[in-house]
Amino acid sequence: MLYFLVAIGLFFDFLNGFHDSSNIVATVISSRALRPRTALYFTAAAEFIAPFLFGVAVANTIGKGLIEPTSITILVVIAAVLSAVAWNLITWLIGIPSSSSHALVGGLLGAAILADGISVVHLSGLTKILLALFISPPLGLIVGWLFMRVIQLIFSNAGPRINQAFKRLQILTSLSLALSHGTNDSQKTMGIITLGLVASGYQQTFHVPVWVIAASAGAIALGTAFGGWRLIRTLGGRIYKIRPVHAFTSQAASAGVILSAALLGGPVSTTQVVSSAIMGVGAAERIKKVRWQVAQNMLVTWILTIPITGLLAALIYTLLNMVA
Repeated sequence: MLYFLVAIGLFFDFLNGFHDSSNIVATVISSRALRPRTALYFTAAAEFIAPFLFGVAVANTIGKGLIEPTSITILVVIAAVLSAVAWNLITWLIGIPSSSSHALVGGLLGAAILADGISVVHLSGLTKILLALFISPPLGLIVGWLFMRVIQLIFSNAGPRINQAFKRLQILTSLSLALSHGTNDSQKTMGIITLGLVASGYQQTFHVPVWVIAASAGAIALGTAFGGWRLIRTLGGRIYKIRPVHAFTSQAASAGVILSAALLGGPVSTTQVVSSAIMGVGAAERIKKVRWQVAQNMLVTWILTIPITGLLAALIYTLLNMVA
């Protein structure tokens, strides 16, 4: 069962990278600052390095801040991951960016509450996670709007050549965004696998082994290298036509919000933050520039993710319990 958990955990991590690669590379590709494959490989390398540079605060929040590790079973963890995997695949097929973070949190809550009741949930940890998940999107929009306003003031008299400068600067901002994503998102799988190690008795206390860090970082980097083209098209063109200044500003805003949350141990949705930052940047130029119908579709998906994955995880846990 533990081997199966590790396998599906790493598959979830691969899907997370595949699913979320759109968040990192959509704007840099749409603005033609980097070629698509170059952007994906460059991002994948940064994603692998990130957890070794910035620590595992998010893994600790997911692994021991939400559910009591010693009272959780491996079937609960497996059910949670399977529900998150299913939701990621469904939303990828539809082409709507969704939150892997929301999916995993919803899955853990649904399976754990069904198995042992609501007492296994740490309310303080749940509050911290929900605050991080739900405050970060409007924060991304506000920071994106503010960054764009500042850029407009500084470069109000600049000529067309400024676009070349913004293209070159995207190397730095896309690197920062990739590092922030790798720091935040791969740690969710680290927390899940380590939970399984504790539940199986391989570890007495919750601490993330080095091999778990390396395996999780490698899986998300590999998923990123393959790229989710359906979602790249959604974020890169359907919200509005991305120019170099939009790409640079949204990347800088997103990286700042995501990395700050990761260092504080708050698991945020990279999808939500990047999408919101792109909208904030566009709205700073002109409110009607943004195709708000696309934003509405994303919002509905985000709202539904936790309840749907919670119910799905509860169903999967019931089925696993019947055959185990």
